[in-house]
Amino acid sequence: MKSCPPKSAWRSRLALMVVLCGLPGCVTDAPTLTESPDEGRKVLLMGNVVTVLTGDRARKFEPAVRDIELIEQNAGTRYRVQVDGPDKPFAVFVPPGRYDITRVKIHEGPFLSIAHLTASFSVEEGSPIFVGTWRFGVDSPRYGRMVAVSMVLDDEARQQAEQELRETYPDLVSPRMLTVLPAPSELQTRLYEVAPYPRISRYFRRHYW
Repeated sequence: MKSCPPKSAWRSRLALMVVLCGLPGCVTDAPTLTESPDEGRKVLLMGNVVTVLTGDRARKFEPAVRDIELIEQNAGTRYRVQVDGPDKPFAVFVPPGRYDITRVKIHEGPFLSIAHLTASFSVEEGSPIFVGTWRFGVDSPRYGRMVAVSMVLDDEARQQAEQELRETYPDLVSPRMLTVLPAPSELQTRLYEVAPYPRISRYFRRHYW
């Protein structure tokens, strides 16, 4: 008699298939504020990312956003915004256009999760743009965990962005920094954990949920 895999194994395989089916063929790292942007028209995007755990802690690792993926609607070009922290600002150069926020990667120590997002914003040529503070509220590790996203205008984060801009790129300082918040500004989506963690210790591959 053929034995059937346990339900937990099927769930892991299904989650992995969902994630892999959505992986892009080519993603470009968006030039940061400390790098020279590529030739052509580029607009500076500045914002802040905050990651918090909304439930009980089931692991000793705190969640942190690894990177966020944007796609320009007309050209279909994908850009990766590196964050690598639970509370960090970001500043990248991108061409003018209409952008979708499509994916976020969240890591907790050796564990990596991916969520697909549906929010959009426009980038007009000209002044630098502040896109607000993007807050990611992550559920406790469990099957069917969710991530709640809210994108808000934070005056303190905006002032810090303007100060960094004056110190790093004084030539880009304009009479005012534009503010553009993605829409919808609040959303909730499923968070899929990537398995089976081939490069980490066997100890961390064990699940209790």
